[in-house]
Amino acid sequence: MFVHVDNRKRNQWQWATVLIVSVCVLCFVLLALMPNQQRLVALQEWGTVPANIFDAHEPIWPQLTDPSLLRLFTALFIHVTWLHLLSNLLFLMIFGLPGERALGSLRFLLLFVAGGIVANLIGAVSLAGVRLPIIGCSGAVSAVVGTYFALFPRARLGLVLPLGLYLEFVRVPAFLLIGIWVLLQLLFSYAGPSYGAYVWWAHIGGFVFGLVFALVSRDAIARRLRH
Repeated sequence: MFVHVDNRKRNQWQWATVLIVSVCVLCFVLLALMPNQQRLVALQEWGTVPANIFDAHEPIWPQLTDPSLLRLFTALFIHVTWLHLLSNLLFLMIFGLPGERALGSLRFLLLFVAGGIVANLIGAVSLAGVRLPIIGCSGAVSAVVGTYFALFPRARLGLVLPLGLYLEFVRVPAFLLIGIWVLLQLLFSYAGPSYGAYVWWAHIGGFVFGLVFALVSRDAIARRLRH
């Protein structure tokens, strides 16, 4: 799968998507090489564990200054199954590469990190008291998908389908692949592995964050695309 984008030459290399993919793969490999017990400890230490972040019986605002909230960030790069990792990175590449070209690498990286943190925050609040860690960059990718949808609502994506001995190239509306992304997130929410918590509300929050991010950034994006 790939996204058609304009081929105007740009002087700056688009590095953010490649960096994110590299960090996620590196973290996955490091976790895979750990003994099982050590891996579980690492997930608890670096994943977003709602019970370790929020106390449902205490005011929320003072708790937002807790240094443990750093785990809202570190959890973005933790995956423990190939299916979870590859599904996230596939859609990150499909929607992230054209999104990064429109936004610029720094703004795109901000979208990914901020969107992922907000998504994990929503997930942690919705699961206050749960001791399973929230892991993976699904919320961040949801933010990327939301921004892409807002920027390119009529886009059609190139799709290569294996049909017997042949490869068939077809164009499909972007919202169709977005629908597949939504179905995958539902699958992980209800049938994901037992290593961590999969939170549908985090995915929704990430998508909405992406829509708002595109709206707030539209003037800067328009100026960038004119140059």
